[in-house]
Amino acid sequence: MKKLFPTLVLISFLAAILIPIIASAVEMGPVEECKMKREIKIGELECAEGATYQIEGPDAMCCIMNTMYSITDWIFVFLVGLAGIFVIVGAMTLLMAAGAPEKVTSGRNYIMYAALGLIVGLLAKAIPGLVRMIAGI
Repeated sequence: MKKLFPTLVLISFLAAILIPIIASAVEMGPVEECKMKREIKIGELECAEGATYQIEGPDAMCCIMNTMYSITDWIFVFLVGLAGIFVIVGAMTLLMAAGAPEKVTSGRNYIMYAALGLIVGLLAKAIPGLVRMIAGI
């Protein structure tokens, strides 16, 4: 019974994440253009939100940066959700520890790993900026 609750929480969390991803991965043929989800300025090139750009040619950088922002946004959402679950599990472990030192340590570790997950998620949001800085854009 003790392992059933975390397992159900994990399964429901994964289902909530994976079902939209699988549904959006419907094969629609070769992709030759991308639609911008945000406004991005790359040097002199300005990529407008909602505009459509070709994957090849001078507008390719708009599509690359748009894809990079989308991937890092998904990573951030996944890690924040996972960190939330770790905080809840850690808090429940601390509350049910009843003074047992190994359970208190385990609960603190869950919360510490959640904080590390949030830090990694914030670093994921910084990746496009680092790529732009390294590429000199």
